[in-house]
Amino acid sequence: MSTRLTQMGTPMVESQSLKLVLAASSVTDQISHYLSESLQNLGYEGATSSTLNFLSALDCGINYGSEIARSLRVSRQMVAKTVKQLSQLGYLQQAEGQGKQKQILFTQKGEQLMADSRQLLADLDGKIASTVDAGSLQATLEQLSNISQTMGELSR
Repeated sequence: MSTRLTQMGTPMVESQSLKLVLAASSVTDQISHYLSESLQNLGYEGATSSTLNFLSALDCGINYGSEIARSLRVSRQMVAKTVKQLSQLGYLQQAEGQGKQKQILFTQKGEQLMADSRQLLADLDGKIASTVDAGSLQATLEQLSNISQTMGELSR
């Protein structure tokens, strides 16, 4: 394990975890940017990275604000505001549900947005596969899954 010193002499230990976080964040940002830009080029207004992240947390069927908020670790007010914006864009709709909770559903346009997103990602798989062999990519995915499981156990 190597250690570097800052300008002020503070020791900074090298960390594989830090390198992993930075690399994963970079890949996530690049894929999100590629996807949102591609969708906007297809005419999907408001298809930003944050919009796609929000929509990806929803099930294809009935969703409720409290469940979405828990899943994304945001407030219900944030979910309500986002659902309102996405409803205005035509991607989501709200319907009467049980009690005070409204059902949150994809519209046809919203489902098509998600289908086109999946197709763009599948196309991207092919581009990635042309630079990384399939075995290495599969091994990387399995290792990331193992790391995620380990982090889940540490976070309990």
